[in-house]
Amino acid sequence: MANEYRVEMKNIVKRFGGVLALNDVSLRVRPGEVHALVGENGAGKSTLMKILSGAFPRDEGTIFIDGKEEKISSPREAKDLGVATIYQEFMLAPHLTVAENIFIDRLSDKNRFINWKDLNRKAEEILKQLGFEEINARATVESLSVAYQQVVEICKNLTRNARILVLDEPTAVLTFSEIEKLFLLIEKLKKDGVSIIYISHRLEEIFQICDRITVLKDGTFVKEVGTEEMDKNQLVNLMVGRDMSTLFPPREAKIGETVLEVKNLNRGKQVQNVSFAVRAGEVLGISGLVGAGRTETMRLIFGADRKESGEIVFMGESVNFKSPKQAVRRGLGLLPEDRKQQGVLLEQSIRINTTLSSLKKIIRLLGVISEKKDKELTKDVLEQLATKYNSMEDHTSSLSGGNQQKVALAKWLVADCKCIILDEPTRGVDVGAKVEIYKNINDLAEQGVAIVMISSEMTEIIGMCDRALIMRQGKIVGELDKSELGEDKLIRYSMGVNVHEE
Repeated sequence: MANEYRVEMKNIVKRFGGVLALNDVSLRVRPGEVHALVGENGAGKSTLMKILSGAFPRDEGTIFIDGKEEKISSPREAKDLGVATIYQEFMLAPHLTVAENIFIDRLSDKNRFINWKDLNRKAEEILKQLGFEEINARATVESLSVAYQQVVEICKNLTRNARILVLDEPTAVLTFSEIEKLFLLIEKLKKDGVSIIYISHRLEEIFQICDRITVLKDGTFVKEVGTEEMDKNQLVNLMVGRDMSTLFPPREAKIGETVLEVKNLNRGKQVQNVSFAVRAGEVLGISGLVGAGRTETMRLIFGADRKESGEIVFMGESVNFKSPKQAVRRGLGLLPEDRKQQGVLLEQSIRINTTLSSLKKIIRLLGVISEKKDKELTKDVLEQLATKYNSMEDHTSSLSGGNQQKVALAKWLVADCKCIILDEPTRGVDVGAKVEIYKNINDLAEQGVAIVMISSEMTEIIGMCDRALIMRQGKIVGELDKSELGEDKLIRYSMGVNVHEE
């Protein structure tokens, strides 16, 4: 009789110095099952998976693969056992082509010569099988969008005939149409008997595709439960340890005068004749597919890229920011989509990152920084965001992804901006942290700050925004008021389907 479980991790303990990262944690996954592993940032999900993948040694506990105890002392050993892990941070060679990345460890046959035609053909077949035939197998990975880089990462792992596939936030950079393709692939793999461990902060995904759920909290095992046995609120309560009846907190902001107005903004095909306005106290959502021009539009406004034509009016005055520095000085902030490359300085302290955009608040006479004021300001805003950190002098790289995002946001919370552009503000952030960020967005709006929020999560657009614009192929193709916001209309506009069709 075949073993009931493909993977069994029993009583796993892991310490980092004096910190107990995992304490008596267990996980069981059946063949052909999609098993969700959930918990707040810092709950121990990634640490547990790094032990399964051989990246970290365990201090105590046992691991069984198909009923046989395995030591798994290295990533190579894990791969040989059929364990493939796709982390949030890509493991790609950006200067190599898509095909080269997919077959990075199998570029040639025994004759040592690379058959480039055959290599590219195989890569094209795999991409087509996944539903992403539009990706050029001969293109360099660095030339692809973040979403397509994620697809290449998935392809690379799936070609190794994995029996156990760990997906760590796989949809964080994908739009809903791309997510649908991924889910179809997951369903196919499931039918083929592949065991999938699925880590995600998007609850709707968990309830859509997962069979069972294991909940971790603060490095400990909380519960294993069938997806059909609970609802979202019950799951959130298990994850955060407190009642959370609603994900989106109420807001009582008064909508004021126009703060930012964009008129006929253009830059190539990415941004075509874009016009909109956002008012004080308003949260304006920007929805659309990856590549629709959302981020490109905001970079033009912020002075990170140069516009070809069009007018930007900020606080009633026509402006032409030639750099982000000019925009920040005038009171415009931007939380970028890619926090590691653009949002924070990873090798600088948490304190420096937090007050970097508001030095005028902490500088005394003769340009000397007040260390006391600097630390007080940092401590207050990080507490406001419920940020988990050891010392504010630690490098920002020492934080979890979600807490790095909080530091990136904290920088703008203390900068006294009149308008803040938030590009995917909750990407890779757990449910509890999302609520903290939503509360801070509401606080800013209630203080009269104008908010522009780009999000690929339709529930976030619907739950947080007073109004939403939908972009497609560089153009604004629709506008919906709060009362009109719904997933059906957002999808139709984004995909170019007549919104009035039934």
